[in-house]
Amino acid sequence: GVTRHAYLGKDMPTWMSDISGLIDAHSPDLWFLSYVCLEILAVTLVIDAVMKSRTSQGAVAWSVALIAMPLVVVPAYLMFGQRRFQGYVRALREGNIKLRQLAQFVIAEMHAKYQPQGDIGSDWPSGKVLEQLATMPFTRGNETHLLVDGEQTFNAIFDAIEQAKDYILVQFYILRDDRLGVLFQQKLIERAAAGVRIYLMYDSIGSYGLSRRYRRQLHRAGIKAVAFRTKPINFLGRLQINFRNHRKIVVVDGEKAFLGGLNVGDEYLGRHRRLTPWRDTHLVIQGPAVQAAQLCFLEDWHWLTDTLPALNWRAETRPANQTLLVLPTGPADETETCQLMFVQAINSAQSRLWIVSPYFVPDEPVMKAIKLAAFRGVDVRILIPGLADRKVVQLSGYAHVVDTDIDGVSFFSYDRGFLHQKVLLVDDDTTYIGSANLDNRSFRLNFELTVITRDRAFASEVEEMLVEDFSHSHEISSAQLLQRSYLFLVAARMARLFSPLQ
Repeated sequence: GVTRHAYLGKDMPTWMSDISGLIDAHSPDLWFLSYVCLEILAVTLVIDAVMKSRTSQGAVAWSVALIAMPLVVVPAYLMFGQRRFQGYVRALREGNIKLRQLAQFVIAEMHAKYQPQGDIGSDWPSGKVLEQLATMPFTRGNETHLLVDGEQTFNAIFDAIEQAKDYILVQFYILRDDRLGVLFQQKLIERAAAGVRIYLMYDSIGSYGLSRRYRRQLHRAGIKAVAFRTKPINFLGRLQINFRNHRKIVVVDGEKAFLGGLNVGDEYLGRHRRLTPWRDTHLVIQGPAVQAAQLCFLEDWHWLTDTLPALNWRAETRPANQTLLVLPTGPADETETCQLMFVQAINSAQSRLWIVSPYFVPDEPVMKAIKLAAFRGVDVRILIPGLADRKVVQLSGYAHVVDTDIDGVSFFSYDRGFLHQKVLLVDDDTTYIGSANLDNRSFRLNFELTVITRDRAFASEVEEMLVEDFSHSHEISSAQLLQRSYLFLVAARMARLFSPLQ
């Protein structure tokens, strides 16, 4: 018969012929030995999953999959199953003493000069909890404005970039080489030519399609541009590709910051062929809270470059005098800060809890908190996309709708294009706007940033914005979904089953 020798060709080197012959002679034994070794490794990783998994559901899912399909799941676990971003954790512990001293100075200044009058915890216990999670205080003297679509957001960002005098900090999860991306690049190159220092970060996974030409043009203009990625500290570190930097930050001269949910890509201006119009929310901030956004950027920048650019740390209060907290979260935190932030927000609601999320795949603690809020008589409304960019996540969200058939919790499906904003409105005075979704990835795997505002006037603006969004939605119920096909219900349950791994 035809052997692999013939397949490789008559001119196969002698050493390859020897190895091929060895495999032919002993292939049953070698395959059996390889399988045994793989199973031993799988069992070892099961123990690791049980000891380190973020949730009990995740531990069970990984354990079953590792034993049943080791050939496929062992590599997947090594890449996606790590609990914490160990390289970043080590960098924080062993970080440059200048960074630690700078952070201590900035936070001390916030405490000393810009804390709200009185004790924020005396009339709002949640405030102290959130400050503990952020390791930074709420600050007064801020001014915040909503940017409710891509056109508003990038017009405001471009205007601020054009007025930059000293430096610009830029961080996005997605940076594309398309019409918006090229325009963004041109704006930065123009300011770099005028002597403005520019520091740019983009996520290596989110921006995987960014061309070399685009990056070369940035570097030639003198722009310091780096990709956020895992820096290997050992073999497993090379496989930690599941951690993403999902933050969106633009800071100009330390005086103005743009934070929220939009990235740099044509789809965010409604140019996607299917996901359009694109509904998103961003913020522009002035005041002492800008320092917190800078500090968050600087920690990520130092992790990547081991450098600390000189920045403006002088804050000026604004007449609006809004109380803000910038809360960074991520897989290097000692606790699951993002999940705890959402649980605390939901538990603090007394009269209203409006949630908007493009990826509504909450874990059990968050769902229990939502149900308890409804039992307290809170008006709970949850707005999710009707048009999906990730079908599995949408199906998982529908499973939660089916299982949350209780009075007081209303689900709505957005009908006017694709919904990508991440917003919480709690009672009449507290808002949460940022990059974090209600899913396992944001809770435990992504670096995120959320702006928490304690201000009745701003909360009223957010309420008006969300009322408009609800007017372009329709209510969906458990009864309606249960009337759909059995195949749909099975798919929704299966999608939710794998949500701990998403």
